[in-house]
Amino acid sequence: MIGKIMKGIAGFYYVGVAESGVYECKAKGIFRKDKIKPLVGDDVEIEVLNEEEKLGNIVKILPRRSELIRPAVANIDQALVIFAAREPKPNLSLLDRFLVIMEKQDVPVIICFNKQDLCDEEEVGRLKEIYEACGYPVVLASAKQGEGIEEIKSLLRGKTTTVAGPSGVGKSSLTNLLQNEVQMETGEISKKLGRGRHTTRHSQIIQIEEDTWLYDTPGFTSFYVEEIEKEELRFYFREFFKYEGTCRFQGCTHTHEPGCMVKNALEEGKISKERYENYLELYGELKEKRRY
Repeated sequence: MIGKIMKGIAGFYYVGVAESGVYECKAKGIFRKDKIKPLVGDDVEIEVLNEEEKLGNIVKILPRRSELIRPAVANIDQALVIFAAREPKPNLSLLDRFLVIMEKQDVPVIICFNKQDLCDEEEVGRLKEIYEACGYPVVLASAKQGEGIEEIKSLLRGKTTTVAGPSGVGKSSLTNLLQNEVQMETGEISKKLGRGRHTTRHSQIIQIEEDTWLYDTPGFTSFYVEEIEKEELRFYFREFFKYEGTCRFQGCTHTHEPGCMVKNALEEGKISKERYENYLELYGELKEKRRY
């Protein structure tokens, strides 16, 4: 039988098979031997062990058209990353790290700032301005007031999208408004720590419309950028593209070199200070990591 992994929990995979239902499966030992882990979204071949109890084994993973490590999902068209505009305060460094990884893996990203009802227009407008200037679609939303839902639906329609973002930003609340089938558990912000409690503990696929699928994934509080050399980091900041090859020195890293057109654009207000500072921070981390 051929099906799709709809959910994965503690080594069990729930595989949806058209016209047959959902089978609880384990992965064959050969996957561990080959260091291959089935991912939510994988199309797989299963052997049925017990039809009545819907039990089986995954025996083969079919070719993937895309694959992400974090969140760990396969066969997506795009990512919807959700941050709160306030409560918790948006960590733009964390957002930019996520965007770098998506750029490296050539995954289109939609950015959503939830809880816009807690901000004034200038504050939330600045967030929108920063990332729209880089070429990202940005949606300002409020799960509490139901704002931005139709705009998000239009951007998701006809695609398979993974949802990502920190805990406590309203991912589950927005997901509940986007569909009616599965009601996700929602949590509150920890006042002491200033961050959200984890409510989504595993990844699963939710059908929004006939040809529209959403992967709900656990929240993250950190994001490590690996397998990127510091010299290539500049290629994953979209606003730098137009200046590539125009600096005084070939291979300019846009950090310390004289005659850098990116730094000139920064001084002229054409590149956001926030994004550039996050670039320098990440560049420094990659440089330090290389020393070891």
